[in-house]
Order: sequence, then structure tokens, then C-alpha cells
Amino acid sequence: MTEPLRVLLADDQTLVRTGFRLILRADAIDVVAEATNGAEAVEAVRRTRPDVVLMDVRMPEMDGLEATRRILTGAPDQPRVIILTTFDLDRYVYAALSAGASGFLLKDVTPEHLTAAVRTVRTGDALLAPAITRRLVQRFTQRGGDTAARHRDLASLTPRELEVLGLLARGLSNAELATRLHLAEATVKTHVARILAKLGLRDRVQAVIVAYETGLVSVGAGEAAQQSAEQT
Repeated sequence: MTEPLRVLLADDQTLVRTGFRLILRADAIDVVAEATNGAEAVEAVRRTRPDVVLMDVRMPEMDGLEATRRILTGAPDQPRVIILTTFDLDRYVYAALSAGASGFLLKDVTPEHLTAAVRTVRTGDALLAPAITRRLVQRFTQRGGDTAARHRDLASLTPRELEVLGLLARGLSNAELATRLHLAEATVKTHVARILAKLGLRDRVQAVIVAYETGLVSVGAGEAAQQSAEQT
């Protein structure tokens, strides 16, 4: 991608926005707009069409969760949304990921990690490692709730795709999936892409959430699988 990466900053703290703006611009990333609450963020996205939104969770008038839902619902050429929080495992972060956010960052992120994260989600990749998503799912998933992901029909997936989804949710990378399944890594990437397309998901983060919320993978299974993988 040769065009400059365009970012919108949404945070009610001036110092946070100023610091992030300086970091991003120093790495040739354009900050096209800033917002102090969710309502301003929604309007600014429509007006400036950024590639990535850095979205605070707790803001006045409209919080980052509702703003994320509005930004990612129904609009063409949706930006990628990274949730900013001061709290690891904030329950709002889990809800935002379910709504379509591509990952989250703690506000004490290093400059190098911030710019790398923005570039990562711009390419369509998810920011969260599945292991982090598992922790969110383990803490906040409530069985039987009214969440769209819980009602997704996994019957559209082939047996191989179900196997790939289950292993993906347990924290395996594409390379690890390829080794486990004795497949080429390119073939694994094709399986993952088909899973996302069939289930209408944006990225691997949402795939992990769906795997847990539909019961395909149970809480605790990921840790056992990860330990087994580390021992092999």
C-alpha cells in the first residue's frame, strides 16, 4: 500500500490524543481527525473515511462501544477499529471485539507497538493473539445470552474447516496449524479465509469468540492444547 495510512483518534483526554498524534505522525501515519466522544467519532468517520480508528472505551455522551457498533454496522469500506483502554480484560473490550473491533491496546503501549498495531490492522489482520482473546472469553462469556455469534450456524463449515476453527481458537498460528494438520501454510490461510467468509466474520479475533460462544471449544481447552504444543 503506497497511500499514507489514515487514522482517527477518539479519546476524551487531550494529552492522550496529543501523545498518540505525535507518535503516529513521526512514523508517517496521517491523523485525519480527532474526537472527544463517541458521537464525534461516528461523524468524523463518515466525514474523513479513515483506515483505522483508535477508540477509547469510556467517553462522555456516547462511549466507544456504541460508537464502534455504529461505525461497523452496514457502512461500506468500514475502517478497522482498535479499542484503547487503561484496563486489561475490561468487559467493554470483549463487547467491542464482539461488535467487530479488530483488537485492543492498553494506553501505556510503547510508540513502536502503537504504530505496528495500526499498520497490522490496516492490512486486515487481527491485533489480538488468540490467547488474549481466550482470556476475555473465559471471563466474560455468559452461556445462553442474546449474542448474534452464539446463533451462528456452524453447519456451513466442512469437517476440515471446523477442525481449523477449533485449533485457531486454541491459540495456534497459521504455521502451527500447518504443522499440526500436515498442510501447506497457504492451504491453512485458504481455510481460515473461507471460515471467515462463511460465518460473516471480519478477522481471527471474531472467529475465536464464535468458537467459544457456539460451544465448539470449551474454556480451558486452549490452555491444555497450548501446553501440549509447547511440549512437542
